[in-house]
Amino acid sequence: MLSPWITFSDPAWKDFDRIKKEIEQLFDLSSPSGNIRGVVRGTFPAVNVGETSENVIVYILAPGMDASKLDLAIEKNLLTVSAERDTTRDISEDATPQGYYRRERFTGRFRRVISLPESVDPGKVEAKYRNGILTVTVGKKEEEKTRKIQVSVG
Repeated sequence: MLSPWITFSDPAWKDFDRIKKEIEQLFDLSSPSGNIRGVVRGTFPAVNVGETSENVIVYILAPGMDASKLDLAIEKNLLTVSAERDTTRDISEDATPQGYYRRERFTGRFRRVISLPESVDPGKVEAKYRNGILTVTVGKKEEEKTRKIQVSVG
């Protein structure tokens, strides 16, 4: 039983409540996916990272970008993507709005640093932008690739 001198309005309880909320935000436990390694919702651009036996593939979902304005750099196992997205220009050529009731498209500079596995070879990088998706393919180091071993009989 709690001592009568401790009440739920005590500042110590407020600290526990604050810590609980911070932990939930950190791990995003309230979302259906429960993705511990997730980023803050609304982070632009959204990123998916996958791999094959030969490559690590990064899909950067950046619709409406001018591919010539995308800056990519790779150092060791960090891929940096930065650019500026201008959504102030009209989306439709038919009419120019005089004001907006709601604007949800991000405008401004962005920079994402994506951590890649240690097995990547920064010298083997290829980037393509198509249909709003920037695909960055990074080859793996020779010694990191899966090798098939032939078994001899006898």
